[in-house]
Amino acid sequence: MKRKINITMASLTEGVLLLQTNESFSGLLPLEQILVDSEQFSFIYLMEDKIDYTYIVIPENIWPSLREAIEVKSSVILFFKEERQELKNFLGELEDILNNIRGNSNYGEEMLAKVEKIF
Repeated sequence: MKRKINITMASLTEGVLLLQTNESFSGLLPLEQILVDSEQFSFIYLMEDKIDYTYIVIPENIWPSLREAIEVKSSVILFFKEERQELKNFLGELEDILNNIRGNSNYGEEMLAKVEKIF
């Protein structure tokens, strides 16, 4: 099973969206790719180390902050305690995924409804 790191909180300050985790992501590198988990109503940002992928899980309660970040075209930083990692091309990838979901019931009717409501 892939390692999952959950985003627990998000805040937008001075053009930067901070995505807070509850565990270390030391040694992980961003892959600039976002997937959809339509069963758990989450977006998954992929990171990797030398061995495997790690899923950064962005649950539905964080989505309003993502919408705000898109509106102001902010940078996105993943953080835990003193660790910081910019998630390059995060908003571009997110916008591509959102464009694929809108009007597309392949992601499930409930996922579609939730995305269209928030974004």
